[in-house]
Amino acid sequence: MLSTVLSKFYADYTANTPKKLKIIDAYLLYVLMTGVIQFVYCCLVGTFPFNSFLSGFISCVSSFVLAVCLRLQVNPQNKTLFSKISPERGFADFIFAHVILHLVIVNFIG
Repeated sequence: MLSTVLSKFYADYTANTPKKLKIIDAYLLYVLMTGVIQFVYCCLVGTFPFNSFLSGFISCVSSFVLAVCLRLQVNPQNKTLFSKISPERGFADFIFAHVILHLVIVNFIG
């Protein structure tokens, strides 16, 4: 039963999702897995340089949130919600927010 639901979901996803959203989803999966790996590493090994772990994990969470916001703005189904924001503007905001985020993260590491 679960396999039929997952196969239907996958078939529907591949058929109806635009390529831009698939690329953003791949990035979201990458950032999520990076955060999970960092958290598991922290649980197994410890948090000796705590600022390094904290800044890496916060970077993953923040990057995930920014990418979800970008996905919402680029999604054609949300065109009525973001009618005044073009996809290019959404991407430029995403890049600007990432630059600011990583400047803060590098400053926090020390």
